[in-house]
Amino acid sequence: MRPVGDLLRDWRQRRRLSQLGLALDAGISARHLSFLETGRAQPSREMVVLLAEQLEVPLRERNALLLAAGYAPLYRERGLDDPDFAAIRAAVQRILAGHEPFPAVAVDRHWNLVAMNGGVGPLLAGVDAALLAPPVNVLRLSLHPAGLAPRIANLAQWREHLLSRLGRQIADSGDPVLASLRQELEALPHEGGEAVGDELTALAVPLQLRTERGLLSFISTSMVFGAPRDIGLAELAIEAFLPADDATAAALRP
Repeated sequence: MRPVGDLLRDWRQRRRLSQLGLALDAGISARHLSFLETGRAQPSREMVVLLAEQLEVPLRERNALLLAAGYAPLYRERGLDDPDFAAIRAAVQRILAGHEPFPAVAVDRHWNLVAMNGGVGPLLAGVDAALLAPPVNVLRLSLHPAGLAPRIANLAQWREHLLSRLGRQIADSGDPVLASLRQELEALPHEGGEAVGDELTALAVPLQLRTERGLLSFISTSMVFGAPRDIGLAELAIEAFLPADDATAAALRP
């Protein structure tokens, strides 16, 4: 295990903060922070938590910092099926159901499908069954030539959007699994799919999908839970797709 000082320095550099900048934010001296990073001083449990909060370190990695400093982890990790998550599970289901007939999914930190609503199923026609075997990775499902990719009208544009977003997540978290996923997705064939140029694309990148109901156009939004104290909850996100035009809304309504 790497020393806690090395990990703190890595997170500070990832956030592009100087020692002085972080020290001012945390209300400590730059000299003390320097001693912590070089191992000349050992941080208290409270100091590890303080610096992690100032650096906006994800909860999973905060536990790693605490372990490296010799302390017990502070944050638990529970899944959506955990009995303690009954209220969260119900909230997720209400959100997903309330978004119907438009598609919405809940995903974990690696973009693996946790739950979906009834609006997603009809859009998966023709997808290779192997891509739908758990765990379903929604990014792989979107960009794989045996997945949705052949039916995405603006594949080049949507692919660039997803890879850029994934790149920002990697820079923010340092997650090696996400980095490996990005390499895999970058290597997938991605022929065809013209970039869309209209008033909408000046505001947001749409997902334009060819379906039996015609060309459906969506804009997406992402939701996370505020002030999480559990790793599983902190890493849970709901991705909802809204109709970008009247034709899409009409095609999906019963």
